[in-house]
Amino acid sequence: KMSSSGLILGVDGGGTKTSAWLASFSSSSKRSSHEIVGRGQAGPGNPRAAGFEVACQSILNAIEGAFADSGRSMTEVDAATFCLAGAGRSEEQNRINAWAREKKIARYVQTHGDAEPILAAASSEFTGIALIAGTGSFAWGRNLEGKTARSGGWGYLIGDEGSAYQIALGGLRAAVMGADQRGPYTSLLDLFQHRLEAAQPFDLIDRIYRKEMDRVRIAELASIVFEAQRGGDPEAGRILEEAASGLVKMVQGVAQRLAFDSARYPLAMTGGVLLGQPAFCARIHSLLESSSFPPSELCLVHDPVKGAVELAARMLSESRS
Repeated sequence: KMSSSGLILGVDGGGTKTSAWLASFSSSSKRSSHEIVGRGQAGPGNPRAAGFEVACQSILNAIEGAFADSGRSMTEVDAATFCLAGAGRSEEQNRINAWAREKKIARYVQTHGDAEPILAAASSEFTGIALIAGTGSFAWGRNLEGKTARSGGWGYLIGDEGSAYQIALGGLRAAVMGADQRGPYTSLLDLFQHRLEAAQPFDLIDRIYRKEMDRVRIAELASIVFEAQRGGDPEAGRILEEAASGLVKMVQGVAQRLAFDSARYPLAMTGGVLLGQPAFCARIHSLLESSSFPPSELCLVHDPVKGAVELAARMLSESRS
């Protein structure tokens, strides 16, 4: 019988940062419990975007930070769950699992994509739908039978409706069409010019097509569209209504495939677009309430890594049952 460290790890890795939480774990014949004892943070943990070596180093740095924060020396824990953007396929998951075992990070290891911890953080039964809208967007769900489904997540070229990137792009298009008088005038033009320090509308070309203006930086401009909508701009309102509708359709697609039409489900939401815009969240909730797939509750998840810890605790409990 292997000795137990009494510790578990949850790791959440995204395009810009990786978070690791270390928790003490105890169980009895009736119940199990855990308590967070250390937190660590590091750089990008998306193996597809940052590269496998960079992502693994970020994961390791975050774990080391969590042990240091707890005042403990780093040791092999009983269970670890890695929830990483860019790790939704079995190929990436198997590679991360093999790396973690080689590094002796944990006795029991599992890797998921970045949707599972959102739902685990919001639902003790690990059922319902998770909606993510940040730089990109998608929905993922799981029902009581363990069946899973997803919608969206096709990337910024052919999908990501309702994401910060697509909202910003819609705002920029409306602004330049207004400048050309191919569309209605919109305050978005002045707002984009001011933010990007473009003296003339045509100067936006240079600002947007600069090498450093990558997808993440363009996505940051979505806040301008929300600002214009609050000021009563009809074009900004149209763009955000289309964005809300796109996200609602993702949720509905997952709900239909998981047969949530006969029973309500918890809806967990995260990502900068949803966490930072309460009125936008309320609009999505309102559209779903009047649809055939109304949620039972809405939960905003600010720390997805909490769900990674929950999944590690679930895995360890099941291994001992």
